[in-house]
Amino acid sequence: MIGTAACGPMGYVWCSHWGHGRGRRWRQREWWAGAMDDRRPRAERGEVRFLVLDAIKDQPRHGYEVIQHIEERAGGSYRPSPGVIYPTLQLLEELEQAQVVERAGRKAYAITDKGRDELVANRRAVDEFYDRFADEPWEAYAEDFAELMQGVARLVKAFRGGSRHGRLSPATLRAIKSALDEALDKIEAALGGSSR
Repeated sequence: MIGTAACGPMGYVWCSHWGHGRGRRWRQREWWAGAMDDRRPRAERGEVRFLVLDAIKDQPRHGYEVIQHIEERAGGSYRPSPGVIYPTLQLLEELEQAQVVERAGRKAYAITDKGRDELVANRRAVDEFYDRFADEPWEAYAEDFAELMQGVARLVKAFRGGSRHGRLSPATLRAIKSALDEALDKIEAALGGSSR
């Protein structure tokens, strides 16, 4: 199990349960990861309010528990920051959609009737947000993908080597283009569509 990954500073990613029982740590992001241009879904400003209401609908929670609940429902692929959640909780309190309660000596937030009505009216937005995370991300197959990208790197290396040594005659270029066209046809077929 690869676990979850989040972007970090200087091209590093934060990985939980990377490998077997190795725990959490920063590791260098693979060189090919940026090629995917696969930005994680993020909650829009309005959506966060509904996600928070959803998080407190069954039981009062304090801010950190709200963050954990949303992260768990998103399968570890989205974790809202405290800088987003705490102001949202305050806003919900001002809108009388949440109220502060004490739980185990700590300040927690519970949904109000007004908040339940708001959540019911926006249930679809919550469901659609979490549906974005239903498909397993490509990072779950990071090792297989790394192997595939090593093949791509080998292709680039072979092409560079041939160009440096003057081996790219018109006939060679035609042969390479033919081989690439055939490979691309097979790749596009495997992906279930054509981009050409």
